[in-house]
Amino acid sequence: MKTDKLFYRLFLSQPGLIAELIPEIPRDCKFTYSAPGVKEKGFEIDGLLTPTANDLSLPLIFIEAQMQRDPRFYGRYLAETFLYLHQYNVKRPWYGLLILPNRKEDLGSEIPYQELLKNQIKRLYLEDLLTLTDLSPNLALLKLLVVNEEDAATLAQSIINSAETEEELRRRLDLVEAILVNKFPQLSTKEILEMLNLKTADVTQTRFYQEVFQEGQQEGRQEGRQEGQTDLVLRLLNRRCGVLSPVQEEKIRSLDIELLEILGEALLDFTAISDLEAWLLEKL
Repeated sequence: MKTDKLFYRLFLSQPGLIAELIPEIPRDCKFTYSAPGVKEKGFEIDGLLTPTANDLSLPLIFIEAQMQRDPRFYGRYLAETFLYLHQYNVKRPWYGLLILPNRKEDLGSEIPYQELLKNQIKRLYLEDLLTLTDLSPNLALLKLLVVNEEDAATLAQSIINSAETEEELRRRLDLVEAILVNKFPQLSTKEILEMLNLKTADVTQTRFYQEVFQEGQQEGRQEGRQEGQTDLVLRLLNRRCGVLSPVQEEKIRSLDIELLEILGEALLDFTAISDLEAWLLEKL
């Protein structure tokens, strides 16, 4: 499973996650992500989180996900880190964050680096999350990477249903879907949606929609439900068929709820943008 970019996407999309794992980081600290190269020996740092604020007391975070055995990992990781600090004349503190599957993988001797590993570098073992309950949504997203298929369905639904704002809902839907697609490449889009227990074009079962667009709301209920359905259909189409043109997106936004639901079912069989064009031509 190619998880490196997925991890960094999680950290940038969920700003509070880095502070949960490294308590010394302020919860409101925002970062940019890069993967800078260093000149010596062709080293390349997998992930560097740089604070967006100009406050030099805020640290750089050298983050790396190592999911398989590498007897020279610790030495390589720290060589890359210190070469970067030297090459770019860094004047702010730094921390390391390592995402590791378990304590059994051979990553090399810790003896030469034990003080750094104890004080400067945080190690998150994903296997430790498997036995924990009542996790924050941020840590639950990391746990979703390592649970089995049966538990993944329950956990994914819990993460989505805990969203309290529309923005949070959309972000979590996108992250959960991305994790499941990477974790279970053998599953079809329809099977992923069934795992989430969501209708293709209906997210009204989430806590956000139950609370904000509940039955009986006098104003905006129909508009809110349709907007949610439209956004989800557009997101699935972009993933299934590629980026839509502004004209195509406008046509989809003009659909009523009934047609959105029909399109939501039909798009599971789409393989190219031409399938969408043919559907729109038939229905409009």
